[in-house]
Amino acid sequence: MLYIASDHGGFEMKQELAKYLKSKKIVFTDLGPKKYSPADDYPEFAAKVAAKVSKEPAKNKGILLCRSGQGVCFVANKFKNVRAALSWNEHVAKASRFDDDVNILCLPADYISPETAMNIARVWLNTKFSFGQRHIKRLKEVQQLE
Repeated sequence: MLYIASDHGGFEMKQELAKYLKSKKIVFTDLGPKKYSPADDYPEFAAKVAAKVSKEPAKNKGILLCRSGQGVCFVANKFKNVRAALSWNEHVAKASRFDDDVNILCLPADYISPETAMNIARVWLNTKFSFGQRHIKRLKEVQQLE
């Protein structure tokens, strides 16, 4: 399952991304917020997505948005089995999946356009992990740190 969420800073872009995902018939669950509120904070929504991904990291993925993408990223990375990465272009998104098997994509709503966000999500969702020996070795090293 794909889960998406944002804070107020990423809310509008999340809405655009949700329309894009629906148009591509990509099944997802929006974990909030359901309406814009300038008083909300990113930890609540990032934690919801990260908890879902953490429970079944082989099956679940997430996309998180906030103004810089940094806040949601460091919250998500607090969860076991989560590998969240900030991506601002298609090349970074592809590398995050291919090399590092990232399972949560973090987007900086203030620094990219909705079109760029859709392109990044498309590339990220369509890139598979390489299963290269050096990449597997690195992921095992990271797991030992958890």
